[in-house]
Amino acid sequence: MNRDTIKMLAMATMLVNHIANVFMPAGAPLTNLCLYIGYFTAVTMCYFLVEGYGYTHSKTQYAGRLFGFAVLAQLPYQLVFSEHGMAGMLRFNMLFTLLLCFLVLVAQEKIHSGFLRVFCIVLLIFASIFCDWALLAPVFTLLFAWAENSRLRKHVAFGVAAVLYGGMAWLSSMRTLGAVGALPDTLGCAMPILVSGFFILYLYNGQRAAQHRGFYKWFFYAFYPGHLLVLGLLRVALLG
Repeated sequence: MNRDTIKMLAMATMLVNHIANVFMPAGAPLTNLCLYIGYFTAVTMCYFLVEGYGYTHSKTQYAGRLFGFAVLAQLPYQLVFSEHGMAGMLRFNMLFTLLLCFLVLVAQEKIHSGFLRVFCIVLLIFASIFCDWALLAPVFTLLFAWAENSRLRKHVAFGVAAVLYGGMAWLSSMRTLGAVGALPDTLGCAMPILVSGFFILYLYNGQRAAQHRGFYKWFFYAFYPGHLLVLGLLRVALLG
């Protein structure tokens, strides 16, 4: 599978997650399954962000595209997740998170002072608290940057990411469901990350699509605000 095919799959799983968030009853088994499926997306996009950072000819343009589409997506994001109310304006969409992840990579590469580099990276990680996929996405990014081109390290990176997210889900669910009851949430959060690792480590051919590369490049940016706008309008029309 090429990079664009896997990213298309990530867009599809994200769509399933967002549909479940908006239109399906909270806590229902099918709803939870759809939410879990969507957890494939963030870790996959973090992996390809790290890979793209190494390939891009202009890091400034890359960051500019992330910022521009993040701004474009913010109002549709608020429309979809309107339960946050006015305070929700403090919660920014996933493209802002990816921008922070990108800046983490910039800091890691460009800042030569060890103390200043660590300080800036920690600051960027904590800035993600105000974004979707807070804390986790920057940590995933650092794991994949650490892995570089080592296949063994990539296995470790996906494994640590799965344990980290699954462990957080277990701690959160254990308070209300108990240790055994928290197991489905734990597996539901960890498994999509391991599935992403399987696709990337065993099915990915390391190449882009052979044709229509320009289409894919802009589609992945435009799909995020576009699908949020459609879901947001449907939410208002159907649910008020």
